[in-house]
Amino acid sequence: MFTVGVKFENVTKMYQNGRPAVQGLSLEVQSGELLVLIGPSGCGKTTTLRMINRLEEPTSGTIYVDGHDVRSYNPIQLRRGIGYTIQQTGLLPHMTVEQNIELVPRLLRWDKKRRQERVRELLELVGMDYRAFAHRYPRQLSGGQQQRVGVLRALATDPPVILMDEPFGALDPISREVLQTELKRLQAKLHKTIIFVTHDIDEAMRLGDRVAILRDGQLLQVGTPTELLHAPQDEFVAKFLGRFLSLPQSPVDEVRQLIQTGESRILKELPSGERVVQMGSFPWCFLIDDQGVLKGATCQVPEDLEQWKSIIWQEAASIKETDTPDIALKRLIEGEAEALPVVDEERHLVGIISHRSAIKALSSGVGRVSV
Repeated sequence: MFTVGVKFENVTKMYQNGRPAVQGLSLEVQSGELLVLIGPSGCGKTTTLRMINRLEEPTSGTIYVDGHDVRSYNPIQLRRGIGYTIQQTGLLPHMTVEQNIELVPRLLRWDKKRRQERVRELLELVGMDYRAFAHRYPRQLSGGQQQRVGVLRALATDPPVILMDEPFGALDPISREVLQTELKRLQAKLHKTIIFVTHDIDEAMRLGDRVAILRDGQLLQVGTPTELLHAPQDEFVAKFLGRFLSLPQSPVDEVRQLIQTGESRILKELPSGERVVQMGSFPWCFLIDDQGVLKGATCQVPEDLEQWKSIIWQEAASIKETDTPDIALKRLIEGEAEALPVVDEERHLVGIISHRSAIKALSSGVGRVSV
């Protein structure tokens, strides 16, 4: 339906109490750009997002999509041509994964074969097997899987514009980080125009091609993460970015120096050929295939084989051994993860960085640490 970006031209939204939710917003989102809207609660970021697909109507000003005033479109047709995903996923609990993903294509009267092919294609895009997941209901999925399906539903008709309202906000830190990585990968492949709302500065700086900072309904500054960090416009922006800028400098110079020592132990060999290992004294277990490639993580340690078979493994947000220590520390501290698996270029599990091992390395500044 649309081929280019989104433009706000002096847009204001006033509520009945006279309080402006958005004031004089002028902003252009380039085609294929991931723009993040961020600011404190009540700053107008969600209202801004909802005005694009006319879930909210502006009091004044004009919003353009594909160079056309959004008011020139029928609201229902407009919404069917724009992907939309929210924090609670919005999945319909009485519908299967396949039925949820194909909801808009069905409304647009796509034939059954075309719908099924699209669902298969999308599930494959995020590593979910069609036979294993298509006929499950949302309650049978993990939080991360539910959110993936919500994103896939937004992509179902291949819309060039996608609106995302804190889509990962309700997830645990590991699932959230995995899905942030997944979104970056998908965006690099699909080149959608994405407007993404978050309250998390780390998420904004990690995902955004550009980041727009709002306060009291007004746009304070917009720029790339690097531009914002090097030239905050005023004291508020500087304070807003302050937490992101306050990470300690690492006295170690490679990720391997942060890895905790201790022998890895094979806890269980599964009939599939996969193995469950524990790294040193850290209580979490990691699933690796017969080549040592990391497949998942769990905090459970069942006693019998049948319990092992029933475990739902979490995707393990990992870090590469070639990354810098500062990247590892930032993800460990700000992501609130209990530990980060370290992998090589082929995703073989090399070791883990725990809070305890990182603290010991930073305090001593020498070698690999023993915990």
